[in-house]
Amino acid sequence: MTDTDAATVTTPDAAALHQIVDGVFAWVQPDGTWWINNAGAVTGAEGTIVIDTCATEQRTRRFLAAVRAVTGDAPLTMAVNTHQHGDHTYGNSLLPASTVLIGHEAMREGLLADPIIDGCPPVWQPVPDWGRVTRRVPSVVMRSELTLFTGSRRVELRHPGRPAHTTGDVVAWLPEERVLFSGDLIFHGVTPLMFMGSVDGALASLGRLADLDPEHVVPGHGPVITQAGLPDALAGIERYYRLVQQTAQAGRREGMTPLQAARHCDLGEFATWPDAERLVLNLHRAYADATGAELDLVQAARGRGGVQRRPDGQRGLRTVPDVASGTRSTLSQPRLPPSSARPVGAGPRTIASYGYGGTDEP
Repeated sequence: MTDTDAATVTTPDAAALHQIVDGVFAWVQPDGTWWINNAGAVTGAEGTIVIDTCATEQRTRRFLAAVRAVTGDAPLTMAVNTHQHGDHTYGNSLLPASTVLIGHEAMREGLLADPIIDGCPPVWQPVPDWGRVTRRVPSVVMRSELTLFTGSRRVELRHPGRPAHTTGDVVAWLPEERVLFSGDLIFHGVTPLMFMGSVDGALASLGRLADLDPEHVVPGHGPVITQAGLPDALAGIERYYRLVQQTAQAGRREGMTPLQAARHCDLGEFATWPDAERLVLNLHRAYADATGAELDLVQAARGRGGVQRRPDGQRGLRTVPDVASGTRSTLSQPRLPPSSARPVGAGPRTIASYGYGGTDEP
């Protein structure tokens, strides 16, 4: 699937299975924003290896049906979770009971503790409906590397060596076919998120991925990347990570909270990337990394606001109930849709343009 193809479809209803090379498939779900991930399948003489599932019952059933259709209903012998987040894992329970589920040991611990599968808080509106899914965690875990085979086809699972997107990231690398399933170490054309990992680690992981020199990359979100397009894609992500670092450094120097720093940040070229509100969460991570403190995810989420689908189809922000105190955050201004982008010369686009008008909780 090329960037041109992706531009013509904008909802997960248009998801499709694309053959990358013979027997290797990418399940690409537009538009790659919150809860809308990519997945994949690798088939060989001894069955099929599934790479990630999807957030909901409906999306996962569509994905698995598509895989079975192109593989002649070959057995799903193994499945890999690239990290713990629900858009890649909540569909695990729809895999056959005989499928061996594999992930990083930190990923397993994270999914065991994940409360959102049991009931999503009103951060997103409408609240996602997961359908009939239950928590299923890996029965096989790894720390650094693990190699899988289906027949003679080799799939290498690799951890980036440090926290990046999360603490338990895994990529699936096919060295003979030169195909990389990157999980969320790569967001393609979508704002990255690393609030459960490390900004520095996410930046370092890009070099490790580039060193593989893949010919095809299936990112965790967004269109498939070709070998020719990979340098530009990685360079853009690197520039975003450095923007987060620079914004955090300036914010801490000026005594700003992450939210205040985000509202003063000129998003520049990244203003058009969906889910720009993630900057606030990413800054919370950068602040925590700089001080060595543990990141309070609930506190960070309160400082972000919520995401909702507005009548015009654009994502925006909503207020978030503060369950502990009975108050509400005031992050309620809608984010500007792309069609409302300021004309050239009208001044920088900052996170305030996307609706951060709320309280500046530290």
